[in-house]
Amino acid sequence: MPPAAKASPSGPPPFDPYDPLGLDDLLGDEDRAVRDTVRRWAAERVLPHVAGWYERGELPVIRELARELGAIGALGMPLTGYGCAGASAVQYGLACLELEAADSGIRSLVSVQGSLAMYAIHRYGSEEQRQQWLPRMAAGEVIGCFGLTEPDIGSDPAAMRTRARKDGSDWVLDGRKMWITNGSVAGVAVVWAQTDDGIRGFAVPTDTPGFSAPEIHHKWSLRASVTSELVLDGVRLPADAVLPGVSGLRGPLSCLSHARYGIVWGAMGAARASFEAALDYARSREQFGKPIGGFQLTQAKLADMAVELHKGILLAHHLGSRMDAGRLRAEQISFGKLNNVREAIDICRTARTILGANGISLEYPVMRHATNLESVLTYEGTVEMHQLVLGKALTGLDAFRG
Repeated sequence: MPPAAKASPSGPPPFDPYDPLGLDDLLGDEDRAVRDTVRRWAAERVLPHVAGWYERGELPVIRELARELGAIGALGMPLTGYGCAGASAVQYGLACLELEAADSGIRSLVSVQGSLAMYAIHRYGSEEQRQQWLPRMAAGEVIGCFGLTEPDIGSDPAAMRTRARKDGSDWVLDGRKMWITNGSVAGVAVVWAQTDDGIRGFAVPTDTPGFSAPEIHHKWSLRASVTSELVLDGVRLPADAVLPGVSGLRGPLSCLSHARYGIVWGAMGAARASFEAALDYARSREQFGKPIGGFQLTQAKLADMAVELHKGILLAHHLGSRMDAGRLRAEQISFGKLNNVREAIDICRTARTILGANGISLEYPVMRHATNLESVLTYEGTVEMHQLVLGKALTGLDAFRG
């Protein structure tokens, strides 16, 4: 057996209520630099305005924010070449956590741009498609979206009705996609469609005749985010618009796995912001002659929230380390998405009870994060879908169809 580790002569560091497990020790200097850069950007550019954006149901400066995110290397972070940062999976995860600590809508902007649209082109596109789109997308000059979900087709993408047919050397696309983040501001849409040879992906310039993206309004979640429908009405594309590197569901599903990984971290950002708001409130809010943090029931809530929050961050870091080592499986991403989003919602709801009536006010971030997470719980695979992914992995039996 190796010799036992010796205690530091000065003893353990002081207890940090914001990092009770000392998880910061897992990070290297570059990891901290990435995290701190994104945190500062979010504090300066998002937090002062996001409550108003959310209340009005708009993200009016999305193009400006995209360019700024490109300038700090946050778009397509783990991708290499073409102006992308080539960051580690852990560093990308830390960025997602900090972005969602500001707002899930901002993290969704980055996830869809990098983990869905850019990832699809980077992994499955031709060299010409990569050169055409990726440098401008990495810089935030072109925003991308990802068209998979349809009005009547969600968890069963194999049943999609959007179709691409050959007409001479061209492709002609017809169909509709629904709940598409970035859709109405995108310059390129990665659209998945049925063909005679199976499901294929297409890089669709959004100024192509027959393409439109009406924005979806009246949302009560992800209100500081652009969500659209995609309408493809006889959209004619040249032969080289198809992504040549993949056919079948393997293409879009691999992109979704990459995006889900970011959600594993991002959900913990929403949870962290809500926990810290509740902790600070409990220390200062007085009832019955003392701060409410001095009451046993409040301390029990805070302790449980801290345990689940930092377990979730530890899980995210573990999955990131596995991704960096090339050992991360899709089932393990489902494990993280299922656990962390469920626990994040519970943390937000518990934080709301500590804040009492103030918990529903946009003066505090808690209710905004809680309602945003209702969308995060559904997209990139519902709770039930991830339970079935894990169930199949555990038993070897496929229960997806009854």
